[in-house]
Amino acid sequence: MRLNNSGMNRRDFLKAGGAGTLAVALGASGVYSLGGITKTLAAAPGNNPTSGFGGYGPLVKDPNGILDLPRGFHYKIISKTGDKMSNGDLVPAMLDGMAAYRGEKNTTILVRNHENSTNSQYPVNGKNPWSKGAAGGTTALVVGSNREVIQEYVTSSGTIRNCAGGSTTWGTWLTCEETRELGHGFVFEVNPLDPENEISKTPIRDMGYFSHEACAVDPATGIWYLTEDASPSFLYRFTPNDRTRTLGSLQKGGKLEALAIDELPASKASSFEKGQKFGVVWKEINPERAQQDAKDKGCIQFSRLEGAFFSAGVFWFDDTSAGDGSLGRVYRYIPATNTLELFYESTDKNDLEMPDNICMSPWGDLWIAEDGGGNDRIIGLTPEGKVYTFAENTLNGSEFAGPAFSPDGNTFFVNIQTPGITFAIWGPFARRNSARQRAMGHAAPPAGLGPIVSGKVASLAEEQGMSILEAAALERHGMPIL
Repeated sequence: MRLNNSGMNRRDFLKAGGAGTLAVALGASGVYSLGGITKTLAAAPGNNPTSGFGGYGPLVKDPNGILDLPRGFHYKIISKTGDKMSNGDLVPAMLDGMAAYRGEKNTTILVRNHENSTNSQYPVNGKNPWSKGAAGGTTALVVGSNREVIQEYVTSSGTIRNCAGGSTTWGTWLTCEETRELGHGFVFEVNPLDPENEISKTPIRDMGYFSHEACAVDPATGIWYLTEDASPSFLYRFTPNDRTRTLGSLQKGGKLEALAIDELPASKASSFEKGQKFGVVWKEINPERAQQDAKDKGCIQFSRLEGAFFSAGVFWFDDTSAGDGSLGRVYRYIPATNTLELFYESTDKNDLEMPDNICMSPWGDLWIAEDGGGNDRIIGLTPEGKVYTFAENTLNGSEFAGPAFSPDGNTFFVNIQTPGITFAIWGPFARRNSARQRAMGHAAPPAGLGPIVSGKVASLAEEQGMSILEAAALERHGMPIL
């Protein structure tokens, strides 16, 4: 079919030809490879020529012995356990999961978990705790454009082992308890603009009573996906009764399900091989006995699930101690096709060791915080399944946690859990690239089978934020490439 190119734009074409289902990786530098041919375009202003394909180059030793980064990058310590916050209280210990939100007057608001249990030298001292004696909770940091903390305060308290969580689409944070002790093991909603309100101390019981780790929402459907930090562990999804996606809507209940494969009842993910795809089903379970129900119904057993992130139609999650070498795996689940795939498995601790919290970079690489046995790192994973190192903690080997990019993509925030440090990191990050984010949800064609395109077509793809295949399809159907 030949399309009329009169007045056709990218959106018209995608609706007519379905090219939106195709994507390959396009680096911000304009380096691309199709049909076995590799070419390089001039790097766009402000872009690092190596970003997206081989990382940002070798790390430079930090003379302070804290954080090694690639050349051209800088860090600032913006918060430390034991320092005084705005109200005079001390910054709590055990910094963990975190998210970044756009604030007023070009500020960024960070919401940060604290994985304290019941006893801590630096507890979360809230004024309205859910459970007295529980030392966990969350704090918030309002960070200015100069990466200075303007305000720092408690946003929820009285919880236990607030490990990770997930951002809502309406500007709040779901903080998850990684425990099933002392009546704790729930998810709570935290509003950084209304700290320690009643919702922050109201457990979302239908999201399950189990050892929660992280969660992420599909913005198209309002369905949440949740990981469990236990062994064995299961992957859950929560469909809210109220999908208005507003503050407090999750407390109105919903349906909790666990992931299963009908053809492989009581299957263990350890038997999966890289690149394998499975059609899956979701089995409804009782949220009050989530793990036992999942076991009884033959749902997929994972080793120990950790990080979770949803991006461009794909739910990403990792299994920190899975694989033949117990070094970790990264999975992707695509709701549109209801398929699960083992995307990456580490076979060498130099590549990746025990993945934990994850986030998607603005240019479309998955960034992974390690929780391994040596000096932990921030590892980038590309759409092609390649890994690179961005940062290494040389202070004490404590785990990285809470990776998050500022809304403008110019600052990367991350924690070292112990002794408790929050960093702001900046430098020549690649610019935002929605095409690469979509590419993480699709497989590139084998070398020799993809179209060979001109530099003009590749430039169009780069300028318009589309993939090479989308741009090539536009040209094939008669769209003039100027």
